Amino acid sequence: QVQLVESGGGLVQPGGSLRLSCAASGSISSAYVMGWYRQAPGRQRVFVSFITSTGNTNYVDYVKGRFTISRDGAKNTVYLEMNSLKPEDTAVYYCYATFNGALHWGEGTLVTVSS
Repeated sequence: QVQLVESGGGLVQPGGSLRLSCAASGSISSAYVMGWYRQAPGRQRVFVSFITSTGNTNYVDYVKGRFTISRDGAKNTVYLEMNSLKPEDTAVYYCYATFNGALHWGEGTLVTVSS
């Protein structure tokens, strides 16, 4: 059993910043991919970013230069630092992880970018 618990969402003004966290617990492996998807109202869930257990990262083009993903291996936690937020970044952000070949999802945290 794996649990992913997200935190850090909220309301922020355009141009502002937020940091999302995703803490993993349970039957996790030392080799993993963890990352984030997001789902805007009325839209499909789309990929945002991932980081591997070896530190490799990837981002969707429209967040490059604004979002930074990082990890704390000791805490089994992944972070998404989001800067220069835009109204179009408003979405529910879902953490995901692959441990031992199985895909797991968190329940999501809402990010609202609005003045």
